[in-house]
Amino acid sequence: MTDTPVTERIRREITDHDVILFMKGTPAAPQCGFSAHVAQGLQILGVPFKGVDVLADPELREGIKAFSEWPTLPQLYVKGDFVGGCDIFREMVESGELVSLMKEKGVPVRG
Repeated sequence: MTDTPVTERIRREITDHDVILFMKGTPAAPQCGFSAHVAQGLQILGVPFKGVDVLADPELREGIKAFSEWPTLPQLYVKGDFVGGCDIFREMVESGELVSLMKEKGVPVRG
């Protein structure tokens, strides 16, 4: 992937924040059920995270999909690593794998 202003911005955001969720809407006002599920799940687990509203920037919305090579939103990154979208998040919460991952990466979490 070639470096463009949007890929540079994505890299910077992922590097600057331990947990970041590229989502439709904001954590306080999600604009789709999948984004709401992941944002609320992170909040319930007490995970500090930054939400990035891709609806506010169409270039970012398409850029994050190309960056991760993942076609859907939301997209969760932890300590620079792509975790996945809503379905993967849900599976990881149910199995306990998400809490384990957060603890392993040194991210504060309840549970």
